[in-house]
Amino acid sequence: MDNLVLYIVLGVVFIIFLTIVAMAIRIVPQSNAYVVERLGTYSRTCQVGLHILIPFLDRVANRISLKEQVVDFDPQPVITKDNVTMQIDTVVYFQITDPKLFTYGVVRPINAIENLTATTLRNIIGDLELDETLTSRDIINTKMRAILDEATDPWGIKVHRVEVKNIIPPRDIQEAMEKQMRAERERREAILQAEGLKQSSILRAEGEKAAMVLRAEAEKEAAIAKAEGQAEALRLVYEAQAKGISYINDANPDKSYLALQGFKALEKLADGTATKIIIPSELQSLAGNTVAFSELFHDGKNTTK
Repeated sequence: MDNLVLYIVLGVVFIIFLTIVAMAIRIVPQSNAYVVERLGTYSRTCQVGLHILIPFLDRVANRISLKEQVVDFDPQPVITKDNVTMQIDTVVYFQITDPKLFTYGVVRPINAIENLTATTLRNIIGDLELDETLTSRDIINTKMRAILDEATDPWGIKVHRVEVKNIIPPRDIQEAMEKQMRAERERREAILQAEGLKQSSILRAEGEKAAMVLRAEAEKEAAIAKAEGQAEALRLVYEAQAKGISYINDANPDKSYLALQGFKALEKLADGTATKIIIPSELQSLAGNTVAFSELFHDGKNTTK
């Protein structure tokens, strides 16, 4: 019986020892930090690795992640400089750089960041008109990041980025913006159509111009070819005439042959429309002899009868 009680006591002591050892040993994971208090007062910050705490005196007050965190806040009502109320929601990217300040600097740090973001957003948007608000996201993001980063330094928080996620104007303004966008699209479409018609007309005119130039070139080449053909024909005729004259000269014709050719030429001239004909003197004398001979011939016939 005594041995049983001894075993039970030893077992309880061993369990208590294991409990104390478990309470004393803390292993901090990667990208984490533990804030340790001793008797309710800040003692130290435990980084990654194995740490020994004093049981019943030390306790882990806060387990903090050192990773970059993202918080998406609900849309906040803001008023622009021209008194337009709109809803804007933001996304904040932050990282805890000092676990001690984060633990003891402010109560509920995330809520504090949300309220600070809403206040800062209202101040910035209050200095902008509606059109500027819709087109100045980068400016708003930059100003908010600078203000929030400075304001959260005492809390051990580093604000890396602030993004305006959505800007939701009132319904009537949305409808007006949609009408404006629709009108702008129709205007651009009309401009594009006009430009298309203009380019089409230009291309058509250029095509007609090119066709006219080609036709003119073809007519020019045809006329040149025709003129060259006529010139070549005349050249051949004149060459033939020159050769004929050369042959006649080489044959040394007598005056009677030349006179006969002259009569033939006169016959062709008589068939024309000329009212005056100039006859060389040689042909005049020959013509006179011919007429005299003809009259003698006719007189001889009459006497015989």
